[in-house]
Amino acid sequence: MFFQIALGTILALKKAMVVFLIMLRKHRFTARAILLSLLIIIITPLFASSCKKGEVPKKVSLEGRIKTAERDNGAENLQSDAGALKFGFDLRLGPKEDVRIYLPFLKYLEQNSGNRFSIRFTEKYEDTVENLGNGITHFAAMGPVNSVLAKEKYGAGCLVMGLNSEGKPEYRAVIFTKIDSPIKNLKDLKGKTFAFGDRRSTQGHIIPRKMLEDAGITPANLKGYSFTGSHTNTARAVLNGEYDAGGIQDNLAKRLVKEGKIKVIAVSKPYPSSLICYSKYVDPLIIKAVKSTLLSFDPQNKHKKQLVDWDKTEMPNGFTEFNSATLEEIKTLTYKYGLLK
Repeated sequence: MFFQIALGTILALKKAMVVFLIMLRKHRFTARAILLSLLIIIITPLFASSCKKGEVPKKVSLEGRIKTAERDNGAENLQSDAGALKFGFDLRLGPKEDVRIYLPFLKYLEQNSGNRFSIRFTEKYEDTVENLGNGITHFAAMGPVNSVLAKEKYGAGCLVMGLNSEGKPEYRAVIFTKIDSPIKNLKDLKGKTFAFGDRRSTQGHIIPRKMLEDAGITPANLKGYSFTGSHTNTARAVLNGEYDAGGIQDNLAKRLVKEGKIKVIAVSKPYPSSLICYSKYVDPLIIKAVKSTLLSFDPQNKHKKQLVDWDKTEMPNGFTEFNSATLEEIKTLTYKYGLLK
């Protein structure tokens, strides 16, 4: 490869010299034009020699490099980070939409807590927990299941709980089918196919699974089931006819019902809403400042204009104090379904 580049350069210089002499002889170009032409002639072969016909660019994943670089001790990661506090979150709707929602929210945190923030995106629910536990992220918006796992496995803490559209720190899961499906209730799902969200999702897996079991249906009674990875993926899979029914968050279900796209066949009882949690390595003074800022968050009035689609989250009315007692049933279910051992 080096020999080819060197040879290409020599030939380019030779060609450039010939062109230069011709230009001077004919006096057709300014000095600037001549120099620019020479530069283009010299550089072009360099690029051409490094991208020979037939060579295919390699697809390189940065995931391995990131994990290798950030696998160090959590406390050291935070202390050595002179930049922004990293904020993670469980995947809800989809990468682009979630990031679009959280960026203005982090701007609010920056303006009112005295700290800079940046998003740490992960595709997997388990990575949200591990990143917080290992100090790769400082704070994270997490569902109850991941909040329990982060606390039990890594000693993470929680600051606040999200308030729903009624101003309560709770949400529900919804089991749905296509609008024209003959399925009318949960018992009709026996022998059918079912789409869960992520395995660690509270609204996408744990609650719908409990709802099915309460109706006498276990995974063994289903013709088949799968974990799609997100609420949006579940909705899409059912609407595309890949599965007979699925479980998703109540906010998304309400929007799809309003659009006439799905039929709801069951709604769960209330469960604790999503939370904002923190790594055990974060400075207590930072935790205090961020908590105060979160409790002052007013997405329906004072801060509404600076937000984007905040009503699509599980915390459309902001936050309230964290109550650990509300997570006891979720903790029991995480053990029951094998997420905690």
